[in-house]
Amino acid sequence: MIKRSITDKFLDLSNSRKVVLITGARQVGKSTFVKDLKEEDREYITLDDMTIRNLAKTDPKLFLMNHQGKVIIDEVQYAPELFPYIKMEVDESNEKGKFWLTGSQKFSLMNNVSESLAGRVSILEMSSLSYNEKNNIPTNEFDPRNIKITNKVDPNDIFENIFNGGMPEYNVDKVDRNQFFEDYIQTYLERDVRQLTQVGDLNRFRKFMVAVAARTGEVLNYNSIAEDSDIDATTAKRWLSILEASDIIYLLQPYSNNMLSRAIKNPKIIFMDTGLCAYLCGWSSKETLENAATSGQFLETYVISEIIKNIRNNKRTLNYKLFYYRDRDQKEVDLIFELDNVIYPFEIKKTGNPNKSMISNFNTLENRNVTVGSGGLLCFYPDTIPLDEKHKSYPISVIF
Repeated sequence: MIKRSITDKFLDLSNSRKVVLITGARQVGKSTFVKDLKEEDREYITLDDMTIRNLAKTDPKLFLMNHQGKVIIDEVQYAPELFPYIKMEVDESNEKGKFWLTGSQKFSLMNNVSESLAGRVSILEMSSLSYNEKNNIPTNEFDPRNIKITNKVDPNDIFENIFNGGMPEYNVDKVDRNQFFEDYIQTYLERDVRQLTQVGDLNRFRKFMVAVAARTGEVLNYNSIAEDSDIDATTAKRWLSILEASDIIYLLQPYSNNMLSRAIKNPKIIFMDTGLCAYLCGWSSKETLENAATSGQFLETYVISEIIKNIRNNKRTLNYKLFYYRDRDQKEVDLIFELDNVIYPFEIKKTGNPNKSMISNFNTLENRNVTVGSGGLLCFYPDTIPLDEKHKSYPISVIF
């Protein structure tokens, strides 16, 4: 059994809050996670069961009367009628951790939670397995101000991890790759996209997903995606919000301030599971992906998604924000951490020969009414070396 890195954070919240909700993309392990942590006196209920779901929807008060004590309600988004009654129950009780809720359709779930349980619920996001979880390595908090090499990673393993992604069933049970991801996509289309967004043409939505996957690591261009998907830009924008709310993608926002008037305003597309992304793009092996023209985009996607997982999973998380920078002169910085009004710039390169020229765009950020802290280059060179008086080259393993 894989211990999820978010465990300590989840249990701490359960001991201090009355309701804990864990969200995330479909099949990232939410149900398995709560069932593994379930105490003997906690009841598990899934709203995938249509009989149970119908009662929760038609008579939510009776439903909760039938399930007294500590309870897990899995796939709670299927019965939003429960939320006002959960609110009434927790308002009348001081019991901590009474309700553990899970939900995979965040685009409808969060509206209902914010209306009924505001101030009463802690919300955690679960991602697919991180590198640390797959390899049973403790997750260390990544701090751009104090970077340490705590795990040695063979560079050859990086693209193997990128190709496989982190879906628990595929990685743990070693099921057939093509069958797993095909089933995953069909389930996502049928249960999330069709039910909640009234998308009529699921084949066209799948084509849209392929177009988005092909652009992971790129700046978002609605018109380009729409053209490849045979839809209009308005539909592309609406459908992209579905992928974001489903945690299929993360939109990395651009960094800008009043002194960076030439900065591009569109976010960058980051697929949260590179295995799913590689499958949608048609890559059949780690070798073909690693040698592809887009391998640098996949590496950048992987590093950023792993850092997002690090933020989500750690019990104590620094309050930094993530950005990228690009201007109209095509000068780009792959990743920027902002903390306490200081920015820490990083480049992500598929290279084993780091040099100072690879961070030359950092100069664009200097003297722009912002304090630039020490940053650097994340690459395949195995040791830390200085690139100039301020920035260093680091092995990619520092993020694990």
